[in-house]
Amino acid sequence: MIMRSRILFVAQELSYEPQGVMSLAAVLKQAGHEVALVVATEEDPVARAVSYQPDILAFSVMTGSQRGYLALNQRLREALAAPRRAAGRRPVFSAFGGPHPTFFPEMIEEAGVDGVCRGEGEGALLDLADCLAQGALRPEMPNWWLKLDGQIVKSPVRPLVHELSSLPTPDRALIYDRHAQLAQSAIKHFITSRGCPFNCSYCFNHALHELYPRERRHYRRTVDDVIGEVQMVRSRWPLEHVVFVDDLFIVDKAWLEELAEKWPAAVGLPFFCNVQASLVARQPELLALLKQAGCHTVSMGIESANDEIRDQLLRRRMTREEIVTAGRQARAAGLQVTATNILGLPTGTLEDDFATMRLNTEAHISYAHAFLFQPYPGTELGQYARDQGLVPGTLDDFSEIAWEHSVLIFESEEAKTRVEHLQRLFGIGVEWPWLAPLIRRLINLPHNRATDSIFWWVHKLHKGYAIYRRVHPIKSGPAQLLKLAAQFIRLRG
Repeated sequence: MIMRSRILFVAQELSYEPQGVMSLAAVLKQAGHEVALVVATEEDPVARAVSYQPDILAFSVMTGSQRGYLALNQRLREALAAPRRAAGRRPVFSAFGGPHPTFFPEMIEEAGVDGVCRGEGEGALLDLADCLAQGALRPEMPNWWLKLDGQIVKSPVRPLVHELSSLPTPDRALIYDRHAQLAQSAIKHFITSRGCPFNCSYCFNHALHELYPRERRHYRRTVDDVIGEVQMVRSRWPLEHVVFVDDLFIVDKAWLEELAEKWPAAVGLPFFCNVQASLVARQPELLALLKQAGCHTVSMGIESANDEIRDQLLRRRMTREEIVTAGRQARAAGLQVTATNILGLPTGTLEDDFATMRLNTEAHISYAHAFLFQPYPGTELGQYARDQGLVPGTLDDFSEIAWEHSVLIFESEEAKTRVEHLQRLFGIGVEWPWLAPLIRRLINLPHNRATDSIFWWVHKLHKGYAIYRRVHPIKSGPAQLLKLAAQFIRLRG
């Protein structure tokens, strides 16, 4: 008799396909376990859990969302307790993974948390499912912190998955069967690699490298494997534009050359990817390869126009000249260019943020994303902000997203309000720089329902137009355009 576990992945909401969950589900199914998903915005998670009767509740958690997931976990456990007890089965096992548990494994001490997975989860979650199917946990399972007999057992991490193409194709049906909007969207997200060779102080990658100190910083799937997944998706669901969510898409020139050779004939769809300004400025042939492959849009991090902040505080080793050159070269190559920027940085000023807005214009950015700095614990810059006394409160005060409000202490509430308003108006300031004097006046308005609503709508309408007409253009009739607009309005940020 084959012993199997039933795993229910639980998501509060989904804005796009969760790459990690899809990979985990594929590994579990390949091993014979049963897997399902519930998305709280799409159906009642309690009713779904009671109907499915899982052995494992699996949560992928970002910092800022942990309180909501802990509360949801308690609701699900309470609902499942009686029927499992009546059936003579052990209590459901609540497993937490993802960025937050990886860097804050002390989450294991929270009520209702049975296990915390640190780092990559494919082998770890499969071990857990196998053990529970066989009736007993092994305390030495790598990657896990477990509660066993009233004690917390901590195990080291196992090696990273080096051959990413050895993993089964991500289980997209798991997502699309439970989320109609993602299934019907013509824009779908894929990933070709894991890791990043850079050490930006605001990013978790350097902290992840400390967890895996003997590992390489970047691993990649084969071109044929990536093409095969895209072809499979296009055969089953609508697909007009591919978004590659890799941290950095242009690490390996030989890989790009192979993609440029094979993608046009095998797939022929436009795609989006992330690049790095200094690499592009020094190797413009990378842009030619991307254009040859069929790339439509590239995105690069600008973050700040202040050279000292960008170089010393953020550890973004690139010059203003490289930023401008990269943006203009990409546009000259026929590519659209988006950029990410961080406002309200420690040691930064409002004038620095306006200078960043001007730098985006100078670099010919097609659409400029602006985020409010979030001093995530576990990152070097987050620790710096805390050491400087700029971060009040606890982890529970953090937002999962970086465009609602700043958690830093500013010189005054008015100063914080100006930065938060500028975040909403940043994109139009880049597109129409002559609006800068008006924006300077508007950001002095206080927070209130009318002001915040107007600025939110200005931000949303401009961003929506830029995304669906420049960054990820798709063919859409009036009905589909209305659906896209409704979905975009519901997304936070």
